[in-house]
Amino acid sequence: MTEPKARGPYAKSAARRAEIVRAARDSFAENGFTKASLRDIAVRAGITHAGLLHHFHSKDELLAAVLAERDEAEWQLGMANVSGMDELAPYLATLLRHHQKTPELMRLWIELAAAASRPEHPAHAYFVQRYDKSRESYTQGMRGQADRGALHEGLDPDHAATLLQAVLNGLQLQWLLDRGLDIVGPMLAFMQLVFPEDTQETGAPTAP
Repeated sequence: MTEPKARGPYAKSAARRAEIVRAARDSFAENGFTKASLRDIAVRAGITHAGLLHHFHSKDELLAAVLAERDEAEWQLGMANVSGMDELAPYLATLLRHHQKTPELMRLWIELAAAASRPEHPAHAYFVQRYDKSRESYTQGMRGQADRGALHEGLDPDHAATLLQAVLNGLQLQWLLDRGLDIVGPMLAFMQLVFPEDTQETGAPTAP
């Protein structure tokens, strides 16, 4: 049985919020978080400043929504394109290159994640759940590799999943500090260490 689609004011409100989030994403990417203004975002979304504040009460709230939308889109893309751990490295290579096209959003994500480490931060619960979700997904895949003898001998699947998250985050932070740094190569090398079998960068899905 399919769920009924939202109609009337609820559907319009959801559509309007989506338009605002897209406008905010473009403004943040072009101007950076500090220089981006709610009034500019409102203009891009085709609404008044007061209309924007009806949906989002602050720029911080909008930033969290932008990054949450990016996370969800990438999660859905990964679910659609990665059917096994042998496809993970090519997908992550594509994802890193995609992030490099919008360095300001990469920076904002890292800054917000760090700020959200404080329990009182409004995005704290989201980031805790976000990391738990991705770590659980990685761990399941690592366990499958371990069961068939494809995981590095002696490496705990839970540890491998946590290390992969750390590598992805750390490489992106280093790239922001040095735009000439190759971060795809080291990521693929790490995956080769985790999975001693050949990890070729082939068949990478197209990034959105």
